[in-house]
Amino acid sequence: MFFIMGINQGRKDFEYNQMIICSNCGSYGRYQVFMTYMCLSLFFIPFFKWNKQYYVQSTCCNTVYALNPEIGKQIAGRKNVEILPKHLTQVHAGYRSRYKRCNNCGFETQEDFEFCPKCGMRF
Repeated sequence: MFFIMGINQGRKDFEYNQMIICSNCGSYGRYQVFMTYMCLSLFFIPFFKWNKQYYVQSTCCNTVYALNPEIGKQIAGRKNVEILPKHLTQVHAGYRSRYKRCNNCGFETQEDFEFCPKCGMRF
């Protein structure tokens, strides 16, 4: 008899929306909450999860924060919770370029245009 089992690392994204002004880059964005975990699979079916860690990523500059586990569990339970700065510990600082680049013609600008002033396409 053969047993097919393995240990994998997984990630689960949660549906969570909270608008923010990023403390790293100063832009508007929102928080994306996700959980990472280790998983034992038996016959490709997840059987046991451990080492659950909750993280928050900002959409504006992709800064990653470790989230307080209690708040993470409440968000995983679909409770409406506000994430405060005291619940976060910065793990990785993101970067946001000050230049916008047009995907159509390659024009770069620092202005906050919605459309490219050179070719007229949306940024």
